[in-house]
Amino acid sequence: MRRFCFVFAALLLPVSMCGAADTSLPTYTDAASAGPDFVVQGEYAGEVPIADGEKRKLGVQVIALGDGKFRAVGYHGGLPGEGWQKSDGKHSVDGKSENGVAVFKGEELQARIKDGVLSIVRASGEAVGQLHKVERKSPTLGAKPPVGAAVLFDGTSADKFEGGKMTPMGWLEVGPRSKQSFGSCQLHIEFRTPFMPTAEGQARGNSGVYLQESYEFQVLDSFGLEGKNNECGGLYSVADPKVNMCFPPLSWQTYDFDFTAPKFDADGKKVANARVTLRHNGVVIHDDLEIPGLSPAGRPNEAATGPLMLQNHGNPVVYRNIWVVEKK
Repeated sequence: MRRFCFVFAALLLPVSMCGAADTSLPTYTDAASAGPDFVVQGEYAGEVPIADGEKRKLGVQVIALGDGKFRAVGYHGGLPGEGWQKSDGKHSVDGKSENGVAVFKGEELQARIKDGVLSIVRASGEAVGQLHKVERKSPTLGAKPPVGAAVLFDGTSADKFEGGKMTPMGWLEVGPRSKQSFGSCQLHIEFRTPFMPTAEGQARGNSGVYLQESYEFQVLDSFGLEGKNNECGGLYSVADPKVNMCFPPLSWQTYDFDFTAPKFDADGKKVANARVTLRHNGVVIHDDLEIPGLSPAGRPNEAATGPLMLQNHGNPVVYRNIWVVEKK
C-alpha cells in the first residue's frame, strides 16, 4: 500500500498569510478562458492494486500553481468526504506539464495526467493503475427555499441587500449586507471562487459569510489544503473544519447553516454563546459548534439579531440561491 504513497510524499502546499488582494495576479471567472492548467486541475478517483491482487480506493486532488506547475495530494480510501481515511494522512508531490502531459515523478513510480486520466506507472513504463477525473456536486446545490423562507437572492434582483450588485450572469457580487436581520435560523447559500493559480493562501479567492454580521465563516479557494480556520469552512481564527470539503475553483459550492443566535438577559448581558452546525457541500464540518465571540471585520457588538454580510476582500467571488428560514 505504501508503495503508492510516495507519489504524494512532498510537503503540503504552504499557506501564505497575505493581506489585501493582489489585483495583478491572473484571475479567471470562467472555465473557457482559464487555460490548459485549469483542465488538468481537479479531482481524480479510482482503485489501484496494492498486494496479492487486492485493490484500494484512492483519491487525488490536483492543484494548479500556474505556468504549468501542479501539486497532487493523495488520499487513501477516497476523496475527502467520500471515504478518505484521515488517520492515514495525506501525501503530496509537485509536478509539471511536459509536452501536454502533467507529470509527477517519484523514485519508483510516476503519475501522468492526460485527457482526464491519471495513470500510475513504474519507472520502467509498466502500468500500475488509473484514476479518472470526477466532478462532484453538493447534494444541496440548487436547493429550493421551503414554504415560509425569506428569499434574499434568487438571481432576479439584489434589492434585498444594501449595496447589492449583480454580475451580468445574474450572480450576487461580494460586499453587500442584507436589509433584513435574523436571529436563530437556517441559511442556505451557494458560492463560487475564481481560478487564481499563482495566488496563495488568503489572496486566493477570498470572501466570507458573516452570520449576523458578526461571525465569519471563511470563503476561500482552499482546494487541496490542510483545512485550517483561515481556510474555506473555517470559523475564522477560531475553529478548523472537521474536513476540508472545498471543491476546485469555479465549482459552485454550498454552505448550509443551522444557526442558534446568542442569548441575552434583560440587562443586555450575554448569557449563552451562539452555536452552529455547518454542512459544506453536504458534509458536516462543524457540529453544534459554540461560537465564543465576534470575528474580525464584523460589527462591534454581538446582538440577538443581525444581517447577513458577504465580505469583499477584493476577489471576484460570487453568490447565488440565498434563503433563510427563521427558527421559532
